[in-house]
Amino acid sequence: MENNLANTKLAFIGCGVMAEAIIAGLLRKNLVRTEQIAATHPRENRRKELSEKYGIRVFEENAEAVEKIRANENSIVALCVKPQRLKGVLEELKNVVAPDQIVLSIIAGARIETISEALDNKKIVRAMPNTPSQIGAGITAWTCTEDVSDEEKSQIKALLTALGKELHVETENMIDMATSLSATGPTYVFLVMEALTDAGVHLGFSREMAKELVQETMLGAVLFAMESHKHPAELRNMVTSPGGTSADAIYQMEKGGLRTVLSKAVYAAYQRAVALGQKK
Repeated sequence: MENNLANTKLAFIGCGVMAEAIIAGLLRKNLVRTEQIAATHPRENRRKELSEKYGIRVFEENAEAVEKIRANENSIVALCVKPQRLKGVLEELKNVVAPDQIVLSIIAGARIETISEALDNKKIVRAMPNTPSQIGAGITAWTCTEDVSDEEKSQIKALLTALGKELHVETENMIDMATSLSATGPTYVFLVMEALTDAGVHLGFSREMAKELVQETMLGAVLFAMESHKHPAELRNMVTSPGGTSADAIYQMEKGGLRTVLSKAVYAAYQRAVALGQKK
């Protein structure tokens, strides 16, 4: 299989948890070499840690990292900072990022238009990974401007496979939607896991035993759902006998409005994602 990143230089602006996950995945899968990667971080101890751990060049100044890769014919600038730092970073990189460089943003709420106008660059990719990406088991929704060529799209696909699966969506609004569903999604799952573990402790299990039972049950249920290709409602009906334990449990969850609460949670996260992208 052709490696679309073999000759691509990468600059990760803001090397936090997710940027490190991408770097680790790219190196683990031998998609790039250490000399192809540059990164930035404001703290000296973090720069030293990343440099020693991955053998990459880590800079304090964002502009310096971009300048190190911009001469390369194929290069990608990945914006990985917190949303509140975006404005300052864009000001630092104005007139530094080349017009023909691909700019990839994984910043929640950051609009393509905002980045494009600030950097005078039309090759913008907006992506939204989730936390399981840290172990290569994530899913990343992404979209891009029309100026990104098919070859460049292939490079982005290859880069995002370092995090797990990737899913190209047609509109930018779908990125905000994915932010609320798949990117925030692990939070919902973790809360359910916590609640079920607490319920197990209430029944009399030790916390470690309850945690193992819950985690293995959720993992097995997801794998079974994926393997069976059945609708969740069909799977639920398969294990819900009349007058049985599942029927009683489902009655209480429906009575408590579980579906409605989850739907409201997803929509609230969506509204917040949209609000993050509003121009100040």
